[in-house]
Amino acid sequence: MPRVAVVGSFNVDHVWRVPTLPQPGATLSGDYASGPGGKGFNQAMAARRAGADTSFVCALGGDLGAQLARALCVADDIDLRDAQSAAPTGTAGIYVDAQGRNCIVIGAGANAALETGFVACALDEIEDMAVVLVQLESPAEAIACALGHGRAAGATTILNPAPANAAVAGYLLELADILTPNETEFAALLGRHVGERIEADAVCSLDQGRLHALCRQLGHGSTVIVTMGASGCLVSHPEGNLRGDETACYRIAAEPAKTVDTTGAGDAFNGALAASLAQRPHLAFAEHIRFASRYAGLSTESEGAALAMPRMPAA
Repeated sequence: MPRVAVVGSFNVDHVWRVPTLPQPGATLSGDYASGPGGKGFNQAMAARRAGADTSFVCALGGDLGAQLARALCVADDIDLRDAQSAAPTGTAGIYVDAQGRNCIVIGAGANAALETGFVACALDEIEDMAVVLVQLESPAEAIACALGHGRAAGATTILNPAPANAAVAGYLLELADILTPNETEFAALLGRHVGERIEADAVCSLDQGRLHALCRQLGHGSTVIVTMGASGCLVSHPEGNLRGDETACYRIAAEPAKTVDTTGAGDAFNGALAASLAQRPHLAFAEHIRFASRYAGLSTESEGAALAMPRMPAA
């Protein structure tokens, strides 16, 4: 069966639910919970629960967080390939307000110790690898290795350039067949790589032609998907590769959802997109986007990140 390989981070999430997001100097009271997360693990869970056979390549510490990761991968039948690190397993502090908005602080821990040699060996051992999906909570060299191995193996490579404050080298963009920034990440990438200064809040209001032109400056030969939350997403293809679509640029509306918590919604989109591409390569790209949008919407209807990913049947 075609397989999704996710290379990235695992964190133990510490979540506080508060009426409003914290401001400098504020002391708030709220409800606390902890559980698994990390963009890599969230996306691996989404890909698996969206129906695709999934491998997850990461680095873990020798602690209870690592035990949690291994147990969860067994429970969801995810093929875990983990490097053991002397550093503690990664952690994240997450604040979620009454509207479901969030802010997050990351402690990289073992995630920062993921090495290229381990990534290369792990990916070499994965059979039927159709899609390689990466994010930016791991070292850039490890991410480049994953993208390069994926491309050499004939897999579709997806770079989710998150979080927005992570430095993204130009060579990483060139190794990605598909880029999936949200509006904040898109604005940051434009500032770094195109020299365009655009406020993140203004991205969704730009006309389609302007957005397409900016995407082409950024993505060159890559398909760029700018996700914009409740405003849906914009897809921009290079003219020579429409991926089965009839037009090079279009918008798709967000799916209606009874949102409780948006934590992990972007990860849900990316994992589901990878799963759909792996399972249904014959479909037009717009159908993959619609599937990923529906899946991401469903993920916001439950609290949490990784464990909130909806279970859907395999194609």
